Amino acid sequence: MTQVNRLSGGRLDRKKTLSFSFNGKTYKGYQGDTLASALLANDVRLVGRSFKYHRPRGIFSAGSEEPNALVELGSGARQDPNTRATTAELFDGLTARSQNHWPSLKYDLLAVNDRLSDFLTAGFYYKTFTWPAAFWEKLYEPIIRRAAGLGSLSMQDDPDLYDKGFLHCDLLVIGAGPAGLAAALTAGRAGASVLLAEEDFLLGGRLIAEDMALGDGPAALWVAKVQAELSGMDNVRILLRTTVNGAYDHGVYSALMRVSDHMASPEPGKPRQILWRIYSKQALVCTGAIERPIAFKNNDRPGVMLGGAVRAYANRWAVTPAQSVVVFTNNDDGHRTAKVLQSKGISVPAVIDIRQDAPNISGAEVLAGAQVIDSSGRSGLKSIKARLANGEIRSFACGALAVSGGWNPNLSLTCHQRSRPEWREDIASFVPGRDLPPGQLVAGAARGDFSTSLALQGGVNAALKALKNIGLTGREIELPKAEDVDLSLTPFWHVNGAKGRAWIDLQNDVTVKDVTLAHQEGFRSVEHLKRYTTLGMATDQGKTSNMGGLAVMAELTGKAIPETGTTMFRPPYTPVALGALAGRSVGKDFHPTRKTPSHKWAEEQGAVFVETGNWLRAQWFPQPGEAHWRQSVDREALAVRKSVGVCDVTTLGKIDVQGSDAATFLNKIYANGFAKLPVGKVRYGIMLREDGIAYDDGTAARFAEDHFVVTTTTANAVLVYRNMEFARQCLWPDLDVQLISTTEAWAQYAVAGPKSRKLLKKVIDPEHDISNEAFPFMACREITICGGLRARLFRISFSGELAYELAVPTRFGEALIRRLMEAGAEFGVVPYGTEALGVLRVEKGHAAGAELNGTTTALNLGLGRMVSKKKDFIGATLSRRDGLNGDDQLILVGFRPVSKGEVLVSGMHLMTSNASVNASNSQGYLTSAIHSPNLGHSIGLGFLKNGHGRLGETLRAVNPLEAGEVAVEVLSPHFIDPEGERLRD
Repeated sequence: MTQVNRLSGGRLDRKKTLSFSFNGKTYKGYQGDTLASALLANDVRLVGRSFKYHRPRGIFSAGSEEPNALVELGSGARQDPNTRATTAELFDGLTARSQNHWPSLKYDLLAVNDRLSDFLTAGFYYKTFTWPAAFWEKLYEPIIRRAAGLGSLSMQDDPDLYDKGFLHCDLLVIGAGPAGLAAALTAGRAGASVLLAEEDFLLGGRLIAEDMALGDGPAALWVAKVQAELSGMDNVRILLRTTVNGAYDHGVYSALMRVSDHMASPEPGKPRQILWRIYSKQALVCTGAIERPIAFKNNDRPGVMLGGAVRAYANRWAVTPAQSVVVFTNNDDGHRTAKVLQSKGISVPAVIDIRQDAPNISGAEVLAGAQVIDSSGRSGLKSIKARLANGEIRSFACGALAVSGGWNPNLSLTCHQRSRPEWREDIASFVPGRDLPPGQLVAGAARGDFSTSLALQGGVNAALKALKNIGLTGREIELPKAEDVDLSLTPFWHVNGAKGRAWIDLQNDVTVKDVTLAHQEGFRSVEHLKRYTTLGMATDQGKTSNMGGLAVMAELTGKAIPETGTTMFRPPYTPVALGALAGRSVGKDFHPTRKTPSHKWAEEQGAVFVETGNWLRAQWFPQPGEAHWRQSVDREALAVRKSVGVCDVTTLGKIDVQGSDAATFLNKIYANGFAKLPVGKVRYGIMLREDGIAYDDGTAARFAEDHFVVTTTTANAVLVYRNMEFARQCLWPDLDVQLISTTEAWAQYAVAGPKSRKLLKKVIDPEHDISNEAFPFMACREITICGGLRARLFRISFSGELAYELAVPTRFGEALIRRLMEAGAEFGVVPYGTEALGVLRVEKGHAAGAELNGTTTALNLGLGRMVSKKKDFIGATLSRRDGLNGDDQLILVGFRPVSKGEVLVSGMHLMTSNASVNASNSQGYLTSAIHSPNLGHSIGLGFLKNGHGRLGETLRAVNPLEAGEVAVEVLSPHFIDPEGERLRD
């Protein structure tokens, strides 16, 4: 017989029977069930094992605060570990397995840890695994790593799609209980843009978990009416199955939407989960409250549950955890649970209330002033023992114990920006503090208003305040009449005097004794207590355990709970899969492929491409008859030196810098001076990190007094922009300067070679004079080409030849490369790729990424004179350290083999003639090595100690990895046209 614990009623579709399996056994449930409710209906109480001691554990709660019922769902590549059975929606064919046991759930040999609990107390690993030291790496660490964690990974690639998205709203309402629904309705009717996020798959919160009435009908009827009205509003969007996980600066919230977790697999093309980034003008936290347990000896047995959860299972899911349920409470809410169970025909042998003035319940024995002191039933609760007010001990047979120790406002999101909660004595709990994140409000049980009437009115009031804050006007809505009962509670955290273990943190196996031990050993602050005992460190973030731990520590220190410590939380509120954080950025999309404007044309030419950062760039353009890549590269490099070549350099970073203080700003960014750069001129510059190390070079072109265009290396485009933006916002916020990245906005081509000017004259409109006199080296100008198309022209050279860079709006980039090649046909124009570009720059002695490796200074690069001594700039002070400016510094120089036929390899170390090959004798190293078709032999650039003073010296370039050695001559790094006559021609 199945579903022996199923009751009548509930919010289920009993016409849709669903089949599922748990640990290989098949069960039945209904549409609307969670895995937890379906397991309880089928009388499955043992669902897992605890982390440390492998004690049997059962379902404890009914929501995302669940510490026990963590299971593995699915199989193969879709296996999903550590999923809360309480939030997993049931679907037909669902497969679930328990975890953290061996060989089986019922017979777990790892439960031997429980027998060794006296040796495995809090902090045992700090004391045990320190000696002998040699054991750590080979014995202790492997054991700990093997034991750590709960679920297991399939080790297969996740086949599902995850996505990210952005949402904007006037008001974000987090939680769709009574406060959230009232707030959303108020703001929606006022015309505000509203997002209503609810982690459940139904709206209503506690309204659908109780049997209460609202107005003249059931609460569920009011919820349905509100949902229908909100769904009909164009300005309101309801996000079901969506957990808001974090609150960040400027009203930004992260929210995880489980799009298809309630299905066997996502629909084709649809994501499994979406991680939303929500930009809100105002946010209203209506996240309700979490019930807290009471600790007593053996309070962790399967069948010991939170009272509110037992009530929710009975009302919403028509399930009872057992046919006989005892209630243990310190407040009136526990009595409500007893009455609901009685109304469902469930036996309630006793209501054990620690209060001396506990009210009576018709049909149930209320034991005022009594306490539960023990339980029995290892795999499932069989009975409990109670100590009465007169000291008598009584036993009660039962299959479940509903424990209600009061309610804690669910204030996690209010703490994510360091807002500290405040203590409220009347509810014996922390409530949100007054220094909430900007734009955030709290309503309902989340701020300690536990009655339905207060929650509804609080939601309306908070919505009206939020509307006023953003300049909108709202009106109070008519609310249904609701219960308005004050919470009657006597704070009670744990039962004293028990010799056994009383559990505070069920997920981490932390007991009252562990907290006591931490106190004895001096770990008394909240932070130390948490880390020494692991209290609240697991996936539930201490939702059901933190308050109990603080209360025990408060008793031990003799202080009040707020004096002892403050419960704080950090994002995420619930675990977020790494797949959701990555979104579509996996596989080839991890770094989106970016194509240059000339990519299609280059493909037509048969170009070989290479990834440079996120870009695909043409590496070389093979021609018929060329059997080796170097034949193509040599041809391209020779053509640039002899005639003209075109290279797509769109990938260089481009940053538009504007404002009256733009020159002042760049003067602080670059190590060399830019304040007096004339309009219409370009200057080469170098940027230093704060420690004085060079990290990027490039140019800045001044098109107007208040307008510069900065170029960066391809690899550092994002880094430079980020650093400049940080400097603008944080270092010099008073400067009138604005930045924007325009890398993708402009297609840019290098046109280099002695015939480059002749080629450009054929495409540049005739009114623009680009003669040597009118447009000299390092000039820049806004021009037009091809009959009026706006463009920018820079006379700069990376190859050492007469050269220009021509930029047009990106959409015209492909047309421009075709026009340039057509116009240059009479000059024998060739396209050249990154390999030829590298050859040309080494021949000219230009430093690039291999030299700007994060360890070199301007002095190392031979650019020491560029570092100004007259102004302040980023890195100025530390660049002047003695250690970076000594006579024995590594200096960039050139090298060629003494025997022209030998080959240099990047990375070779430089040794004197008789020195042994070891690191201490290294004089430097080669950073770049190429075959120079213009010189006919191998050459290289590299760093050499006191390089400028050693020109003409012969050294050994050694390759220890391949046992190679080449005699090299030290030269100037400028192998071709050292005087720079060609680029000024």
